[in-house]
Amino acid sequence: MTNPKTIPLQADLADHGGCANSEPFALRVLGDSMEPEFKDGSIIIIDSAAAVKSGCYVLAMVNDEYIFRQLVIEDGRYMLRALNEGYETIEVSGLNAIRGVIVQRSGTRRKYHKHYN
Repeated sequence: MTNPKTIPLQADLADHGGCANSEPFALRVLGDSMEPEFKDGSIIIIDSAAAVKSGCYVLAMVNDEYIFRQLVIEDGRYMLRALNEGYETIEVSGLNAIRGVIVQRSGTRRKYHKHYN
């Protein structure tokens, strides 16, 4: 039986460098909105086929721009929250905004590597 809060993700990522929609891909974090967990310049691995659930880190499309945030689902509302308190929480209409789930963080040192479920 699957967790009812876990939803398979079907995303269209045709513009992410030529990878097939189901292939993970990497992006570099720009800015400090997701610090301290994700520092500016770190590399994140995004899986467009991963299951989406509240609390996971996601790549989303908001106002025709990609944004990296933590997804919070509460009382039927979908919010994208920055870890840095200096940034606003953005409410989205649903999971249609989600383009992928962050499954790994990489860095210049082995101790900075981390996997997310």
